[in-house]
Amino acid sequence: MRVTRITTNLPVADIDAAKVFYTDFLGLSAEEFNLGWVARYTSPETGAHVQLVTHDATAPEDSAISVHVDDVDAAHDAAVRAGYAVVHPLTTESWGVRRFFVRAPDGTVVNVVAHHD
Repeated sequence: MRVTRITTNLPVADIDAAKVFYTDFLGLSAEEFNLGWVARYTSPETGAHVQLVTHDATAPEDSAISVHVDDVDAAHDAAVRAGYAVVHPLTTESWGVRRFFVRAPDGTVVNVVAHHD
């Protein structure tokens, strides 16, 4: 498994209300996606990005970060072998990702994710 990107998941009450600050003020003007409960905004010049999350649509807990990997199944197997708590099972989601949530030893919930074909 190789980590390809890490995205901060910022909890917000309202994505549309928060969007102006991140897009206009910080210049993260490209909306990569917006599912209503989660949206990602990126700087077209630098690739810097942030993900705004009101709540997770299918998981029992919200995650602090999303770690994008090249092989999510291998990552899941490694987490289970290491004895880490999987708090959302390995799932292929309707919006085009395969993911699971794992709790780090410090308590942080991490969304481990890959786009599936």
